[in-house]
Amino acid sequence: MSSYPCDPTLERHFKGHRDNVTSVDFSCNMKQIATGSMDSCVMIWNMKTQMRAYRFEGHKDAVLSVQFSPSGHLVASASRDKTVRLWVPSMKAESTAFRAHTATVRSVNFSGDGQNLVTASDDKTIKVWTVHRQKFLLSLNQHINWVRSAKFSPDDRLIVSSSDDKTIKLWDKNSRECIHSFYEHSGYANYVDFHPSGTCIAAACTDNSVKVWDIRSHKMLQHYQVHSGAVNSLSFHPAGNFLITASSDFTMKILDLVEGKLLYTLHGHQGRVSGVAFSRTGEYFASGGSDEQVMVWKSNFDSAEDSDNVRLQHQTTSSLHPLPASCKAQPSFSSHPCARRSEASEPSEHFNGRDSHAAAHTQSASRSVSHGAATPPHTHGPLGSTSSSTQRPRSRASTRHPPPGGAPPGLASTLEHIIGQLDILTQTVSILERRLTLTEDKLKECLENQMEIGLHLQRPEEA
Repeated sequence: MSSYPCDPTLERHFKGHRDNVTSVDFSCNMKQIATGSMDSCVMIWNMKTQMRAYRFEGHKDAVLSVQFSPSGHLVASASRDKTVRLWVPSMKAESTAFRAHTATVRSVNFSGDGQNLVTASDDKTIKVWTVHRQKFLLSLNQHINWVRSAKFSPDDRLIVSSSDDKTIKLWDKNSRECIHSFYEHSGYANYVDFHPSGTCIAAACTDNSVKVWDIRSHKMLQHYQVHSGAVNSLSFHPAGNFLITASSDFTMKILDLVEGKLLYTLHGHQGRVSGVAFSRTGEYFASGGSDEQVMVWKSNFDSAEDSDNVRLQHQTTSSLHPLPASCKAQPSFSSHPCARRSEASEPSEHFNGRDSHAAAHTQSASRSVSHGAATPPHTHGPLGSTSSSTQRPRSRASTRHPPPGGAPPGLASTLEHIIGQLDILTQTVSILERRLTLTEDKLKECLENQMEIGLHLQRPEEA
């Protein structure tokens, strides 16, 4: 069993958003953090204490998802205003916007090579775009309710999506076919992501649970019932050994995927935790919530030496440690960092060495057993060897509810017919959008060709 020498510590907290922080992400070099908020703004926080934060204003409604490109040269944001924006994370705040969907865009994600974007929307579709010129490539249309989250696999061949229709779908990007659907029975998944190995997916669910599935066998590997509120976001440690979750119960949980147990419960936010993300190295993680704060934490539990040992363990065993179905999970440790809420209205960054020391002292002195112990994974299977994981968010938009069970049969059948007709309309609109995009691209090419021909004709005349 690997040891965990230190507890996570709160390093800094940032204050500047004027509403719920929905999404967080680190740049690849760890110098910046991007956040989105219900206040319609994107903010870029600089990790160097002497540098000010940037506030990007351009969206006309809540920003529900943000992500840095793999190179760190761009930040993508998705909004309720039905657009996606690509920002240059500098003082100039240059951006390009494009209308991505016909309804709220809930999720945006870069492909591993940084060439494509995948977006998910309340129009029930998932779309793939080129980053250069934001050219529409394809649409995936089998969900029958709002799509909350969509992510590329590490090798960019697959896409995973989660929807209010209580399904999580796995797609082949090239064939555009749905490979498999995982079904939720007591809720839906707010957020879904691939394990760094690409062999598993994890889902943050509204029934307070976190589930891990093997995408090869389609079997559930682990089921954690550790939160007392809906789980809004999650993030894999880049080594693939740990998973951090954010919940409406005001806490974050750190799960050990190798041992199949809850390691830490983190208290810091004074409200719902909406977004969480590990840095590219796993040394830090960041969180944002309804208290309008962004918190940056140092992992500590995965030191370089310990990380190497766990990686080696993954490569040699390639499986979870089996736990008897009847046994109870190991107790968790509760961490209570001293995170004070700031009243400053301007973007600001707060760091107090004494607070950080006090937080560390509190954690080491009070490693008490948490009363909310994790339930053991229901089933176990191989996680796969690891390779070299950001919406994330759950917005405050109200979700649609099915008709009550006591509705007359005639009314129920009429509603089903209306829903079927709406689905047909949605698919028709998607096809029309696709054709319009292709027509626009052809018109652009024609105009460019005409300009080139004109230039060629002008040169002989000038000669």
